[in-house]
Amino acid sequence: MESLKILVVDDEQRMRKLVKDFLVKKNFEVLEAEDGEQATQIFYENKDIALILLDVMMPKMDGWEVCREIRHYSQVPIIMLTAKSGEQDELLGFELGVDEYIAKPFSPKILVARVEAILRRTNSLDEETKEVGGIVIDQSAHEVTIGDQKIDLSFKEFELLTYFVNNQGIALSRERILNNVWNYDYFGDARTIDTHVKKLRSKLGEKGSYIKTIWGMGYKFDIS
Repeated sequence: MESLKILVVDDEQRMRKLVKDFLVKKNFEVLEAEDGEQATQIFYENKDIALILLDVMMPKMDGWEVCREIRHYSQVPIIMLTAKSGEQDELLGFELGVDEYIAKPFSPKILVARVEAILRRTNSLDEETKEVGGIVIDQSAHEVTIGDQKIDLSFKEFELLTYFVNNQGIALSRERILNNVWNYDYFGDARTIDTHVKKLRSKLGEKGSYIKTIWGMGYKFDIS
């Protein structure tokens, strides 16, 4: 992951420096933005940004606005950083396509570990194409198509669908899904996975029925 470019967006200079210092130690190239408008400008000027660390409360454009803007053009992984810890804020982030949601204060080491986990998966995908029940998953291109239609999935939704397909017919608990798809021990609310499944089902249309709910446990991907 050497030289991968990360955009750190936060109106607090001390916070940007703290995060940057830890990322630079891991050989990442770090770009900085102090407000939402600057963040979008830098994003458009740099087509090779691998991940964005995005604060919520900022002047000019807040994090939600920046996320909406970027999601019109890109599925680059976004980790939202915020002092807000309310359930509605977290759910809004996931609805907008945020891949991770980290509340301040946080451990910089844990933050870097999550960054590395996302980028490790992003850059180690197999080059094979899988077809299951009319859903075609192109892992090298990170694309999903149904018939002639390309399905616009966020990074996390793509990883979730791939995990379901790779474990077809197996009953999966929410904890198992979170630990495998998110790739770290998740101590938050299980509704995180429910939110992603709901969004994924909606985007898959009639194929979304392949994702079966196992009440009181989790989910199972079954095309029968």
